[in-house]
Amino acid sequence: MEEVYTVKVGEATPAAGGKPSAGPVYRSIYAKDGLMQLPEDILSPWDFFSGAVKKCPKNKMLGQRQVSEGKAGDYEWLMYEQVYQKVMKIGSAIRSLGVEPGGHCGIYGSNCPEWVMAMQACNSQGICYVPLYDTLGANAVEFILDHAEISIAFVQESKIKSVLSAVQKCRAHIKAIVSFGDVTIELKREAEQLGLSCFSWEEFYSVGKENYELPKKQKDDICTIMYTSGTTGDPKGVIITNRAIIAGVMTTEHLLKVTDKVIVEDDSYFSYLPLAHIFDQVIENYCISKGASIGFWQGDIRYLMEDVRVMKPTVFCGVPRVYDRIYTGINQKIQSGGMIAKHLFQYAYNYKLGNLQKGLKQHEASPFFDKIVFSKIKEGLGGRIRLLLSGAAPLPRHIEEFMRVTSCSVLVQGYGLTESCAGCFTSIANVFSMIGTVGPPVPTIEARLESIAEMGYDALSNVPRGEICLRGHTLFSGYYKRPDLTEEVFLDGWFHTGDIGEWQPDGTMKIIDRKKNIFKLSQGEYVAVEVLESAYMQSPLVASVWVYGNSFESFLVAVVVPEKQAIDDWAALNNKAGDFAELCDNPKARMYIQDELNKTGQKLGLKGFEMLKAIHLETVPFSIEKDLVTPTFKLKRPQLLKYYKDCIDQLYKDAKAGTKH
Repeated sequence: MEEVYTVKVGEATPAAGGKPSAGPVYRSIYAKDGLMQLPEDILSPWDFFSGAVKKCPKNKMLGQRQVSEGKAGDYEWLMYEQVYQKVMKIGSAIRSLGVEPGGHCGIYGSNCPEWVMAMQACNSQGICYVPLYDTLGANAVEFILDHAEISIAFVQESKIKSVLSAVQKCRAHIKAIVSFGDVTIELKREAEQLGLSCFSWEEFYSVGKENYELPKKQKDDICTIMYTSGTTGDPKGVIITNRAIIAGVMTTEHLLKVTDKVIVEDDSYFSYLPLAHIFDQVIENYCISKGASIGFWQGDIRYLMEDVRVMKPTVFCGVPRVYDRIYTGINQKIQSGGMIAKHLFQYAYNYKLGNLQKGLKQHEASPFFDKIVFSKIKEGLGGRIRLLLSGAAPLPRHIEEFMRVTSCSVLVQGYGLTESCAGCFTSIANVFSMIGTVGPPVPTIEARLESIAEMGYDALSNVPRGEICLRGHTLFSGYYKRPDLTEEVFLDGWFHTGDIGEWQPDGTMKIIDRKKNIFKLSQGEYVAVEVLESAYMQSPLVASVWVYGNSFESFLVAVVVPEKQAIDDWAALNNKAGDFAELCDNPKARMYIQDELNKTGQKLGLKGFEMLKAIHLETVPFSIEKDLVTPTFKLKRPQLLKYYKDCIDQLYKDAKAGTKH
C-alpha cells in the first residue's frame, strides 16, 4: 500500500457568498498532532550564530578565494571566533552612528564574507537588515533606500557609485555608506558633498568605541525586509520576523533528520545564490547553526564551476536554471564521447534508475557504477557533494531524475516563496516516488487548495487542483507600508500564493502553473504557459524559451534562445555558412528549431492549440542585466513583452500571412 505523507485536519468548504470552494486542510504526517513547535531558547537568528561560536570557535566559517594578479588562489578562511570578534566591532560601529534597535541597515552586493558579517552585526543589535539584489537598477535602489528608511548601507565597492547617485534623490534617512572593501578619495569627497560619511571596511571597525549591551530580542521582532520584484517589476517589502527565520531553519533541520542527512560541523556549503533571496538566507542560517563552513564564489558566472571544484563543498543549492545547465553540459560531453562510453553510461543509468524506482536508497542503488561511471560527474562538483537542494521554481522531472541518478548524492526539491520564508513543501530525501513533486507540506504549515472555476481548477475533484493557500509559523507578517497588498493575499487567515498546485495520491504537491501565467486565447482555450515552456525546454536544442499568446489571437508564438551547437550542426548538415546571428536569422533554421520544438511538445502530449506557430531565434540569453529574468532566472513576462514587442507583432503578422519571419 502506498504511504501517504499528509493528514487531513480540516474539512473542505463549498463555494458560498461569492467565495470559491476550497479543499480539505492538510498537514505533514510529521505534524499530525500539531504544527512543530519552535525552541523556546532561540529568540532570533543571532542565537544560531552565537551558539555556534561557543560550541565550535575554531571551525572554519567564511571562506573566499584570494585573487592576486588576476588569478584566484585557494580558499582562505575566517574561523567562527574571528568572525564573531569582527561582527561585534561592526555592531558597535552601527550603534555609534546612532542607529538604534529596530532601525534599518541595507546590504547591497554579491555574496561574500562581509555580506554575512554585516547581517550578523545587525542581528546582534536587533537591527533590521534590508538586502538589495546586486543586479538592481538605479530606480529600484533609490526606491528601496527611501521606502525602507535605510540609515547605513553596506555596499560592494563596485556599487558605491550607483548608491551615491540614488542618495541624491532620497537623503532623508541615510547617514553613511560602508564599503565591503576600500573607498577611493574621490568617492569619499562625493559622499561628503551629499552630507554622508563613507567608510572602508577596515575604517568602520574603529568607529565603534563603546561595547553596547546587546538588546533583548523577541521572536516577533522584524529580522529583515526583503524586497521582491518578482515578475511584475513592482518592489514589495516582505516583512520577515525572527520567528519565520527560526521556523525556516528548524524545518530544514527536521526534514533532513528524517533521512539522516542533517548538516554537521564538517560540512561545507557553496554560496552563490543571492543572499538577498530568502532561499539562500535560510540555508546559510541553518549551516551557521550547525557550525558548518560557507565558501563564496568570486561573483563571476564564468568561474562558478571552477570555484566549486576548488572549494569541494558537501552541500550545493541550485535553482532549475543552474541544474539545467549542468544537465546540458554533461549530456553534451556524453554525446561527444565514443560509442562504447555512451552505451556504458546508458546501461549504468538504466540499472541505477531501476533500483531507485524499487526503493533502494542513493548509496545502495549502484555502488559499482557510482564508482566507475558517475564519479566523474561528482568530481565536476568538487568530488565531496552529498546533498543537493533545489528551489525557487519546480525542477523539470527529467532533470531531477538525471541528477538523482548521476550525482552520487541525495537531491531534495522544495517549493516556497519569500512570503513563506523559503520552503513550505519539501520532498523527502531517498523517497524516489516523490520525483516530479515538491513533496508534502513542511511541519510548520498547513495547506489547502482553493478552486479557480473560470480556469477549470476544482479543489474538490478526484484530482484536486487549485491555488495553493498556506497558514502557519513560517509566513511573513505583511508587505512593508502596504496594508492594501497584504489584505489582497491574506483572506480568512490564509495566504494565497498565486501558484497552482495538484495534490498527488501520496499527499505530495505538484506545482502545475502560476495563476498569473494562465491566459485565454481568442477561441476560449486556456493556456498554462509555464507548463508549455517546461515541455519545450526538454528539447536539447534550446537554452531558453518564452511562450506568448495574445488573447485576441488563436495561436502561440515564442522567442527561443537556441543552443549554439544545435545551430552549428544544422548549418553543417545543410551546407550553410555564416556566424551564429546570421544562421539564426535564416528562415530554414528557424523552421527547423520550431518543428523540433513542436515534435517535443507532441511527444509530451501537448494539444494542438499549445503548439508554436512562429518563433524568433534570439542569439543573446535572457539576462538579469536587461531586466528580462529575476535573480533566480524566472521569466519577467511584462518586461519580455515590452522588449520584444516589435518582434512579437511581426511574428503574428507573418504567421497570419503565411510567410516566414
